[in-house]
Amino acid sequence: MDVVLTYRGRPVTATDVATIRALIAAHPAASRRRLSTLVCEAWAWRQANGALCAMVCRSLMLALARAGHLALPAPRCHPPNNVVARRAPRPLALDRTPLRARLDALGPLVIRQVRRTGEERLCDGLLAAHHYLGAPRPVGEQLKHLVWAGPRPVAALAWASAPRHLGPRDRFIGWSAAARRRNLRYLAYNTRFLILPWVVVPHLASHLLGRIARAIAADWAQLYGHPVYYLETFVDPQRFRGTCYRAANWRALGLTTGRGHADQTHRPTRLPKEVLGYPLTPRFRARLGAA
Repeated sequence: MDVVLTYRGRPVTATDVATIRALIAAHPAASRRRLSTLVCEAWAWRQANGALCAMVCRSLMLALARAGHLALPAPRCHPPNNVVARRAPRPLALDRTPLRARLDALGPLVIRQVRRTGEERLCDGLLAAHHYLGAPRPVGEQLKHLVWAGPRPVAALAWASAPRHLGPRDRFIGWSAAARRRNLRYLAYNTRFLILPWVVVPHLASHLLGRIARAIAADWAQLYGHPVYYLETFVDPQRFRGTCYRAANWRALGLTTGRGHADQTHRPTRLPKEVLGYPLTPRFRARLGAA
């Protein structure tokens, strides 16, 4: 097999490149967006929920063009890069009265998955205003949860697709590189966890982690057509101890290398983070294809 490029774990062969070239030649007036749809249809390249992998395909075609394997039509629009030019969040009109109570006296807590709903903007605004990392800008599959105590939001969480390479996690699961590429979509990465700063409720954070762990597989399946079997997160040991995760029975697996997800130098460029994981089923290794 003549592999000319590997993109996000997918090997691209000379035959694949020839297919894209033929589609470009057959549709000279097609935009890059239209071409990505045609390529996905030709390859039957779909997500688990049936949607075409068009955005990833456009990135793949751009990588092939930059490597000199094909020529793409000129882009017809230049949308702003949301990572570079982020819109300032609107000020949120919230009740910031200090909320101090025991967990059992807080009243019923309502947890809602808000990705692709009218409450997603509120979730993003809370994270942007009050999380030290701001609101996340992930690509790929993602969920967001808002937690309400009566009429007041008290917490926000964001989840995304898991990093492709993570040594402590991969050794703990015990899967091969092929199994990881095939089953990585069954992992969810907790990118943000925020308890609003005026909310002081002992044990609230670990309680929420436990409740969401029982619901997130169904939430993920509803939005993307497949469940998740394993959760993970990073903790910055310079700032936090990860107490709430440990109290919720998440397992510390080791430290990252500090090289980042897009490393090209094989040298540390940032401080290592602690990796914590939480299997959602006792059979997680079998579900993830581990030997």
